[in-house]
Amino acid sequence: MRNLLLVTAALSALFSHTVFASCPDFLNHSMRKLASTETVQFCEAYEGKALLIVNTASYCGYTPQFESLEQVHKTYEDSGLVVLGFSSDDFFQEDNDEGDAAEVCFEKYDVTFPVIATSAVRGSDANPVFRGLGEAAGYPRWNFNKYLVSPAGEVVEHFSSSVKPDSEEMRAAIEAALPSSQS
Repeated sequence: MRNLLLVTAALSALFSHTVFASCPDFLNHSMRKLASTETVQFCEAYEGKALLIVNTASYCGYTPQFESLEQVHKTYEDSGLVVLGFSSDDFFQEDNDEGDAAEVCFEKYDVTFPVIATSAVRGSDANPVFRGLGEAAGYPRWNFNKYLVSPAGEVVEHFSSSVKPDSEEMRAAIEAALPSSQS
């Protein structure tokens, strides 16, 4: 029985080491969801998935992109893509009240993909995810910048705000980054 426990503990340690060994530093963090007490540990929650990471704001000319981001989320979710929003007021267009920001996301635009609580996405105050994205591909110049991250944790594309989530350019990049295309 003791040997079985030792083997189980060793396999468990090996497995958890493997999970985190493949996780890039910029994703090896936990952050709170928007208007919630629930947190997400990105490596654990999204291991092996492609990520479309977007800095969002409730009162921006690009805010209607929530609709096409949700469409992309629904289209590619079963293929291994996670759309991940990061609420930010870096460009002074996010509501100061998280509940109101959440209402825009989840009620007005019926977003079902995860949105992270309001935080900085550029400069020295950037949250760790956007610090990694910024160093790899450049910091956002405005709201609704989109970063495509491969299942291996590599930043493969950075799209400006003006690139629509459902554009042919975006769809081609997403399809090339999906886990099934990485085999």
